[in-house]
Amino acid sequence: MSRLRVDWPACRAHGICHELLPDVVRLDEWGYPIVTGEVEEADRADARAAVKACPRLALRLE
Repeated sequence: MSRLRVDWPACRAHGICHELLPDVVRLDEWGYPIVTGEVEEADRADARAAVKACPRLALRLE
């Protein structure tokens, strides 16, 4: 399994990661992502899309 990592200084709370991967990423009260678990094999393509779509390049899939 893989995990998403957030580069906190780079993140600006756009919320695209949550829109693309709502089962793994939820947003806190300020709109910043909270990764809630491991990325399952079935969600790996969506996780890659979220990493690529982040306007601040603040996500990494490990």
